[in-house]
Amino acid sequence: QVQLVESGGGLVQAGGSLRLSCAASGSIYSFNVMGWYRQAPGKQRELVTTITSGGSTNYADSVKGRFTISRDNAKNAVYLQMNSLKPLDTAVYYCNADLYWSGGRRVYWGQGTQVTVSS
Repeated sequence: QVQLVESGGGLVQAGGSLRLSCAASGSIYSFNVMGWYRQAPGKQRELVTTITSGGSTNYADSVKGRFTISRDNAKNAVYLQMNSLKPLDTAVYYCNADLYWSGGRRVYWGQGTQVTVSS
């Protein structure tokens, strides 16, 4: 099986920064797209950013210029650097990976990490 484990969430004041990490473990052959989603209380889960195996990135308009996604293929990890955080960024952040493993191709989700931005 494959597991995605996030870390790095927490409480930060508006204008501050946080760096989220997501490490994948298991019988992984390769990754397609990896990304971060978030879900605020009472709202649907939304896309934050994605990165392809070739390094192409995509960002939600609300985070462009403030958030940066990166990946380390050797470590099977993806990161989210979040700068200039706003209270509206408060949410549970989920790591997502579309990958090939010994059982075939599948999309996996992490358990989520809470990010709280105080005003």
